[in-house]
Amino acid sequence: MREKILYYSTNRYLAAVEGRKPAEPVSFREALLLGQAPDEGLYMPETIPRLSLKDIHHLKGRPYTAAALLVAEAYLGADMPPETLAAVIESSYNYDVPLENVVDRLYVLRLDRGPTASFKDFAARMMARLMSHFRDPGMRLNVLVATSGDTGSAVGEAFKGVDGIDVYILYPRDEVSGRQKKQLDTIGGNVCTLSVDGKFDDCQNLVKQAFADPALAGLNLTSANSINFGRILPQMIYYVYAYAQLSEPGDEIVFSVPSGNFGDALGCEYARRMGLPLRRLVMPTNENDEFPRFLETGVYGKISPSRACLSNAMNVGHPSNLARFFELYGGTVDRTGVVHRVPDLETMRRNIFSVAVSDEETRQTIRRAYERYRLLLEPHGAVGWCGLERYLEQAGKTPLCVCLETAHPAKFPEEIESLLNISPELPVSMRDLDHRSGKPLPMAADYEIFRRFLLTTLKATD
Repeated sequence: MREKILYYSTNRYLAAVEGRKPAEPVSFREALLLGQAPDEGLYMPETIPRLSLKDIHHLKGRPYTAAALLVAEAYLGADMPPETLAAVIESSYNYDVPLENVVDRLYVLRLDRGPTASFKDFAARMMARLMSHFRDPGMRLNVLVATSGDTGSAVGEAFKGVDGIDVYILYPRDEVSGRQKKQLDTIGGNVCTLSVDGKFDDCQNLVKQAFADPALAGLNLTSANSINFGRILPQMIYYVYAYAQLSEPGDEIVFSVPSGNFGDALGCEYARRMGLPLRRLVMPTNENDEFPRFLETGVYGKISPSRACLSNAMNVGHPSNLARFFELYGGTVDRTGVVHRVPDLETMRRNIFSVAVSDEETRQTIRRAYERYRLLLEPHGAVGWCGLERYLEQAGKTPLCVCLETAHPAKFPEEIESLLNISPELPVSMRDLDHRSGKPLPMAADYEIFRRFLLTTLKATD
């Protein structure tokens, strides 16, 4: 029988330095339902389970759900009955996960075929079902989500109609695309959207402040952002799946992951530590270039306010999951962006390649990829592809490479039409969007106003 894995806070080092008692390690259930640790740190597993290469290669030719079960059992085998976990996975992943060959051994992993045409569907659907399983009868969970684009709609659709759970989604009013806004505003039911007069970082800070507020402790707050480890776990799976489908014995692989809040890339880092033969993790950002600058200089400085870019879901000036990356490499950074311990930069630079991609380079990449390969990318995928191209220029040879396409091009029709003179075909999941109706609640980027809203609106019991 597997041993139960406990989860600790990334702020344990700060507690020791300040002479405070660190937050106690918790079970997966507690980490999932709490979202953020009481000391404002993020939960991480005390031990990282290993997968054998034999088991990974055995997934070749098998469905995505087989890879999901292999990875999930490694973390949750001691927390859930196997038949329950299998049912969660089967109901979470009932759509295609295409691997598109572009040229030679370069592939695009299309993570845009779920119910909201975004990679966020992979984590949100599994997470909703896990929360439903672990929730106490009679308890009403209140999920707070900050979104810069796709997270909110994916979470909202995943949790829509789930008993005992209400969802509150905060998005920056002027920094989501028209179709993203339509998806967010029209979910309805147990999902409420708040249109915040500010940046994504304002939304994220409102959520983090709420979790740390003792006056809200009785409201069963939890997060579906990637500050919740329940979002990170499902994002390990597609790296294992892609490697298993494409590799030959002895192959290493390069993944290029367009990076904003760093949860997706963190899933790849964990997959590497579980035994995936990862040659390099490529983490291109948009013009919010705080991380590539840190790798280059060793000095971290958050960007505040974050810069508005075409790849809007990546408009993050201080990624939440940077705290987990620092912890994995022996460092500590807090939620405000202050570095308390510098991580092992030499190892980090050896494992990770990161560059910033401007809006103009993003547009050029969309044109170039389509003209050369008939590869249709939207802005986030274009940042990933441009980052991969720049890595390969430096590497000098072409190993097995996979670039993640994280959203469907139809979510950005104006940009695609102006650059390529074509209209991307709507996926099935978006064809009824124009017929849906709904309005968000306006919200100021002011914590006291948000706090009063939560105190007067949220319910803790059914």
